[in-house]
Amino acid sequence: MPLSSKQRLFRLLRGVLILAALGVCYALFCFRFGYGVPCLFNLITGLKCPGCGVTRMCLCLLRLDIAGAWKANSVLLVLLPFGLLFALRLAVRYVKSGGWRLTKAENIGIYTACAVLLIFGVVRNII
Repeated sequence: MPLSSKQRLFRLLRGVLILAALGVCYALFCFRFGYGVPCLFNLITGLKCPGCGVTRMCLCLLRLDIAGAWKANSVLLVLLPFGLLFALRLAVRYVKSGGWRLTKAENIGIYTACAVLLIFGVVRNII
């Protein structure tokens, strides 16, 4: 029997709350001990991956330090509002219909964001 929209909403909210709680715990850990999970790509290759600096960026955003967040990872900071809007659209679609199927425009957006991140990952190691 398929879930009702109310059941899907509560399932989604439960997942969001769990992720938020894990994020808060990780942030508190980082604030308390002064470090986070290291980037394995960076440890192995010595190069910065497109996601290097995301923990510092998030911690700066929690302190409302936009300049620090920009310095940590400018491309992910620019892509963040689009990612949040995308996640919100998917959440609304899931609650209304129970489906996660992406539209053609959403797929293009994801591929574009991936391409931007890959280019950023190369450029940040050249400069």
